[in-house]
Amino acid sequence: MNNNKGKTLWITRTAVFIALLVVLQAATASLGNTIITGSVVNMLLVVSVMTCGMMSGLCVAVISPVMAKLIGIGPLWSLIPFIIAGNIALILTWHFIGNRHWGHRHTAQMIALVVATIGKFLILYIGVAKIAVPLLLRLPEPQTSVIFNMFSKPQLLTALLGGGVALLVLSPLKKLN
Repeated sequence: MNNNKGKTLWITRTAVFIALLVVLQAATASLGNTIITGSVVNMLLVVSVMTCGMMSGLCVAVISPVMAKLIGIGPLWSLIPFIIAGNIALILTWHFIGNRHWGHRHTAQMIALVVATIGKFLILYIGVAKIAVPLLLRLPEPQTSVIFNMFSKPQLLTALLGGGVALLVLSPLKKLN
C-alpha cells in the first residue's frame, strides 16, 4: 500500500469511529442511562485501537469527551482533561498489552481488559472524585455527590462492559480485514 493510500485509509477509519462515537453517544444518552453510554464509548475506544492502531485510538479517546460536551451530554469542561487521561490510559493499555501473543491472544486481551478497567477507573476516581470536585470545582453538596457517584464504581462497570463487548466484536471484525 502506498503511503498516501495508507494515510487516507487511516483518516477514513478514524473519522468513521469518531462519527460512530458521536451518533452512539447521542442515541444512548437519550436513554438516560450513563452505564449504557459509557459502555458503548469504551467499546468503541477498544475497537478503534485494536483495529486501526494506537494513533487512531488516541484520536478517538481525546475527541470523545469534547464531542460529548459539544452535543450537550458531556460533563463540565474542567472534568474533560481527566476523562481524556482515563481514555488514553485505556487506549495505551489495550495497545501495549492487548496486541501481545502470550501463548494465546485471548490471554493478552483478558489481561488488557482487567488492567485497562482498573487503570481508567483509578485515573477518573482520583482525578475527578479526589482532585477536581473537592479542590477545583467547589460545587454545592448535591452536585458534588452526583459527580462523585458518576466517577466512582460505575466507571469500573462501563470499562469492563465496554471492553467485554469489544472482545466479542473484535474477532468477527478481524476476519473482515
